[in-house]
Amino acid sequence: MCDDEYTPPRPDLTERQWLDLDDSIVTTGRPAAEPVVDAAGPGVGRRTVLGGAVAGAAALALLPQAAQAAQAARAASGAPVDKFPLPSRPGPGGSYAVLVTGDAGTGNEAQYAVAEAARKVCRTEGVGLAIGLGDNLYENGPESAHDDEFHTRFEKPNTGIDVPWLMVLGNHDCSGLIPGSGGDPSRGDREVAYATTSRRWYMPARYYSTALPAGPGRGAPVVEFFAVDTNPVASTVTQLDPYFRWDGPYMREQRRWVDSALTASRATWKIVIGHHPYLNNGKHGSAGSYDGFTIGHYTSGVHLKELYEEVVCGRADLILSGHDHTQQILEPTKRSRGTRQIVCGTAGKKGDGKAHDDHPARWQDFGQHGFMVMKVSTGKLTIDAYTVDVATATATRVHRFTSTSALSARS
Repeated sequence: MCDDEYTPPRPDLTERQWLDLDDSIVTTGRPAAEPVVDAAGPGVGRRTVLGGAVAGAAALALLPQAAQAAQAARAASGAPVDKFPLPSRPGPGGSYAVLVTGDAGTGNEAQYAVAEAARKVCRTEGVGLAIGLGDNLYENGPESAHDDEFHTRFEKPNTGIDVPWLMVLGNHDCSGLIPGSGGDPSRGDREVAYATTSRRWYMPARYYSTALPAGPGRGAPVVEFFAVDTNPVASTVTQLDPYFRWDGPYMREQRRWVDSALTASRATWKIVIGHHPYLNNGKHGSAGSYDGFTIGHYTSGVHLKELYEEVVCGRADLILSGHDHTQQILEPTKRSRGTRQIVCGTAGKKGDGKAHDDHPARWQDFGQHGFMVMKVSTGKLTIDAYTVDVATATATRVHRFTSTSALSARS
């Protein structure tokens, strides 16, 4: 969830139990012994406030009906969308240049300023691909595949960054009753559906891979990105739909896919992109102890930790994540078996300005907006970290990290 939002009072509550427990605290001044369904009382609890917020968001989504109707008509026509093409060969310097952003979809001044600053850097650096690391539409995610917020919180701010955007689902994209809970993963299907009508938005499935070739007839891909859906095993509430439970069919299928896709990949560089981080020095903490929780199947992210450690670590060169509104280039550890964690979640919100853990870091910033640009060739991967002054929409490069040895070359 976001830095200014609630954390569950106990792990592994359902959303209804969480809301009822909060109502009890507001009404009586103490938590109920057991969560009570439909508890009544004179206080205005989180159920009332959040219920109104969700209803209000749905109502607002209906206002720009002309824009939604036009988009719906395009989708219904079945006409193929003239999508921005994936790059088919490296740039003049032999590298692919990739914009990396996360947690962008606020629609606020900061998002627009970061996008404007990134647009200038993209032109200079020859960026041909972008990555959006989730929380694409705050606070509740889309109300439909034709929600106008796709325009106001993605298309409009990113006008001029006219490249494919590899998108992943964040907890806010899968909100249930509580904004940002990740309690309704099925809502993510709306973002997959939106990809069929957008030139920029690239999300062919909830999890997928995309490889960038060395060039026509030149052998193995330079880099392959593996987009994963972390929400069912990192939600702040218990998943009620059996399909999306931590041990349900969806996560079993995704785990098998990640394992087989990484095994089959011939790319020099393998990069996993997912909203929730494995390691993290920011406020939300690392998988297995998110927001200070260390028990339960959900809030702590323990099963995402297992997925990363058992399937990804030691096989992917990088894990790129958002969720925490910070920028971090962490060092590989014995625990990560050479895989490096990158956190970049500052395109729309920023952190509290301080570190909350001490994982070894090459560079990190906890209090500014920004983005990153990755350049990757067969022999080298470079990441430039930028901070952005929102008032002037100006980017400043503050750190450069370079690696010349992929895990595939060391194995």
